[in-house]
Amino acid sequence: MAESIRPMRSALFLPASNPRAIEKARGLPADAVILDLEDAVAPEAKAEARAAAVAVVNAGGFAAPTLAVRVNALDTEWGAGDLAAIAASRADAVLVPKVATAEDIELYHAELAAAPPEMRLWAMIETCRAVSQLQAIADMAARTRLAALVVGTNDLALELRARPAADRSGLVPYLALAVAAARAGGIAALDGVCNDFTDLDRFAAECAQGRALGFDGKSLIHPAQIAPCNAAFGPDAEEVARARAIVAAFGDPENAGKGAIRVEGRMVERLHLREAERVLALARIIENQML
Repeated sequence: MAESIRPMRSALFLPASNPRAIEKARGLPADAVILDLEDAVAPEAKAEARAAAVAVVNAGGFAAPTLAVRVNALDTEWGAGDLAAIAASRADAVLVPKVATAEDIELYHAELAAAPPEMRLWAMIETCRAVSQLQAIADMAARTRLAALVVGTNDLALELRARPAADRSGLVPYLALAVAAARAGGIAALDGVCNDFTDLDRFAAECAQGRALGFDGKSLIHPAQIAPCNAAFGPDAEEVARARAIVAAFGDPENAGKGAIRVEGRMVERLHLREAERVLALARIIENQML
C-alpha cells in the first residue's frame, strides 16, 4: 500500500517564465511544484518558457517530490510542442487544461506515447462540460496515464456565472462530484486555488472545507500557503493514533475473521481498517520526506 501512496497535500503553481520564483521554490516543502506554461505565460513568451521548463525539470534539485508541468491545450498553437517537449523530459506529471470529455484524456495519452511509463497525466476540471462528464473522465485512469483531477475553480466559477462567496457555496456541489469521481476512478483529487494569498484565515477555511469534502490536497499560488495546506491535508496526531488503534485491534488474534469490532467505544469494520492502513502509510511517507 505504501508504494501506491504519494502525498498530494500541496501543489504550488509557478510561472515557467519566472526563473527567480523557480529558484526560490527549490527548497520549499510543497508536495508538488507545477511549472505553468498556460495561463501564467504571455503568448510571446511561450516558446522560451517551454525551454525553461524542460531545463528546470531535467536539472531537478527540488525538495518537492513531484515536479509537474501544465501545458497549453492541444487546440492551441503551442499545445503539441509543449507535450512533445515535456514527454522527452524528466517531469513526473503533465497537467493538461480544459479537459472536457474522456476522449480528451485518450488524445493526451496518445500524445505522450513516447514519454517514460512512470510519467503521469493530470487533468484540469474547469468547464461545465467536464463536470457533466466527470465519471467518464476519471474512469480513463484504468487504461491511460491519468492519475489526478485538479479542479480549476476560477474558470469553472466564471463559466457557471457563480457569484463569489467566502464559503464557495456555489461550487461545493461540483467539488464534491469531482472527489466522488476521482475516488471511483482510483485517482487523486486536488482542490482549486485560493486567489487571496494575503488572507490566510480564508485560505485555512478553504483547506478545511476541501479536506472535509475528501480532497487529497489543494493547488496553491503562493509559498505562504504551503505550511497551512500541508497541515490541513496531512494526518494529524489524533487521526494517526486512531488509525494505529484500529490496526492493532484487527491484528488481535481474538478478532481474527471478524468483519466488525469495537474500538475505543465505536464499531469499526474492515473498510475502516483499510483506511487506517492508508493513513498510517501516508503519515510514514510524509515523515520520511521531512527527514
